[in-house]
Amino acid sequence: MIAVCRLACIRVAAAALLCLLCLPSIAQERPAAQQQQQRPERAEHSGGDDQKDAAPKETPVPPEKSSVTHHELALGGKSLKYTATAGTLLIRDEEDKPYGSMFYTAYTLDGAEATARPVSFLYNGGPGAATLWLHMGSFSPVRIQTDSPNATAGPPFKLVPNQYSLLDKTDLVFIDAPLTGYSRAVGKGQAKDFTGVDQDLKAFDRFIARYISVNQRWNSPKFLIGESYGTTRSAGLSDLLGSDGIQLNGIVLISSILNYAIRSPGYDTIYVSNLPSYAAAAWYFNKVQNKPPDVATWVQQAREFAAGPYANALFAGHNLSADKLDSVAKEMSRLTGLSVDYIKEANLRVSPTRFRKEVMRSDRKTLGRYDMRFEGEDIDAAGENPSFDASDTGITGAFVAAIHDYLERELKYETTDTYRPSAGNIGQWDWKHRPAGGGGPNAGGGEQLQPWVAGDLGAAIRKNPHLKVFSANGYFDLATPFFATEYDLDHMNLEPELRGNVQFGYYPSGHMIYLNVDALHQLKDDLAAFIDKASK
Repeated sequence: MIAVCRLACIRVAAAALLCLLCLPSIAQERPAAQQQQQRPERAEHSGGDDQKDAAPKETPVPPEKSSVTHHELALGGKSLKYTATAGTLLIRDEEDKPYGSMFYTAYTLDGAEATARPVSFLYNGGPGAATLWLHMGSFSPVRIQTDSPNATAGPPFKLVPNQYSLLDKTDLVFIDAPLTGYSRAVGKGQAKDFTGVDQDLKAFDRFIARYISVNQRWNSPKFLIGESYGTTRSAGLSDLLGSDGIQLNGIVLISSILNYAIRSPGYDTIYVSNLPSYAAAAWYFNKVQNKPPDVATWVQQAREFAAGPYANALFAGHNLSADKLDSVAKEMSRLTGLSVDYIKEANLRVSPTRFRKEVMRSDRKTLGRYDMRFEGEDIDAAGENPSFDASDTGITGAFVAAIHDYLERELKYETTDTYRPSAGNIGQWDWKHRPAGGGGPNAGGGEQLQPWVAGDLGAAIRKNPHLKVFSANGYFDLATPFFATEYDLDHMNLEPELRGNVQFGYYPSGHMIYLNVDALHQLKDDLAAFIDKASK
C-alpha cells in the first residue's frame, strides 16, 4: 500500500535522534556479495620488470549486435504485442573511443507512439551484480515461479507469463552493469574504468544517452527503476543525467541504500535504523506478546521507540543511568522478542547478524538477511552469526538457470560468451564519489570517501521540480531497512513545496519485494499509478 502521508512526529522524530544521527544519512549493510569478496583472477604474464610499464592490452571492439523477437502477452484483459530486443550498445570515452559494450534486453510495445510512450531503465545493484533478479522476477513479460519465503525447488524451473508486468504502462530496458551479464570492457577499457561509484555512473549515463539516441526516445517520458545498489546508482544518475540534458520524469527506488558512511565505527545510527525491522521479524514469527493483526501497526510502535527513548539511550553512552538502561532494554525486548539479558549484554546494540542468529535460537533456526521470513538451519544452534543466508541460497540457482535459458532459448541471443551473474571483483570497488552538481557541504559537495547520494537526488529535485520519486520497501528486509530509507529521503533538505514529490510504499516482503506474489501485485498497482501521473 502507498504510505504517502506519515506521521510528522516520526519523520521529525525526537530531538535526541537529530543529535545522534550526526552523519548525513543512514546506510545499510552491504549485500552479502560485498562481504564475501572474491579473489581477483591471477594475471598471466611472461615475467620481467618491464611488464609493469607495459601499456594495457586493448580488447577488440565488437560491433553492436542484437537479436529481435516478437511476442504477445495477455495482460489486464488486453493482448499486448511487443518486441523483445536482446543486444549490446557501445559506450565511448572522452576521446569518443569505445571502452565498454553493455548488454541489455528491451521490451517495447508494438505500434505505440514513442513520444507518448514512457521508457524505463531497470537494473540491479551489488555493486557488480547483473540484472537477472529484476529481469526474471519483477516486471518483464515473463517471470520465474518461486516459493517465497521457502527455498525454490530444483530444476526444471518454470517461467510464466507475468500478469504483473509493467509493459502496459511503459517500455522496459533491463541493463546489465559493466563486467556483468554479457557486458564487457572493450578497446582500452579496463576493469578499473567501471569498478567504482562514479565510474559506474559514467557508464550508465552514457548507455542511457546511447539508447535514447539509437531508438529515438529523447522525447519519451523517462524513468529509472533500480534495486539495492541500483538505488544508489539511480540517485547518482538523477543529477548526472540532468546535467547532460536528459530530463527524468520519475525514479523508483526499490530497497534503497543511499548512504554508505553509516558503516564507519563509532556511530550508533545503524542500530536505530535496524530496530523497526527487527520488530517486523519478531511480529512475523510470533515472538512478541499481544501483537496487532497487521505488521504496520507494530512497526509504527517500533519507529516511535527507536526515534525517541532508544536513540536517547544510545546517545547517552556511558552516562546512561541504570534505570534508563532497564526501561529501554525491557521495551526493546517487548518489540523485538530478544531477552532483556541478551540486550543488556549487547549494550543495547544488537547487530543484524546477531539478531538473525539469536531471535530464533530456541527453535534452532536462523533468519535470512535479504528476507527475514526465510528460515535456515546451521550445523548447531551455538555461535553468534548464521553460517549462510537462506533468503539468498534459496533462490539463486533458479534465477541463474532462468536467465541463461530464457536469453538463449526464447530470445535467440547467440554468443560464445558466458553470462556472468556478478563481476566478482567487488574488493577493487572505488567508493569515492563526487556529486555531479557540486554545491556546499549540506548538498554533499566535494569528494565523499563513501557515497551519500541522497544529496544528489535532492539536488536533482530542486533543479527539476517535476521529478517524482517512489520509494518501495519490504518490511522484512534487513539488508536495506525501511527506517533507514525514510531517514535518508526525509533529510534531502527539500523545501515544503517539494517534499510531496516523494512517495513511500511498504510491502509484506523482503529485499526482493516481487518474490512475494501479493506484494508484487500491490507494487505493480502502485507503480502503474505512479508512472501514469509522472508521465503527464
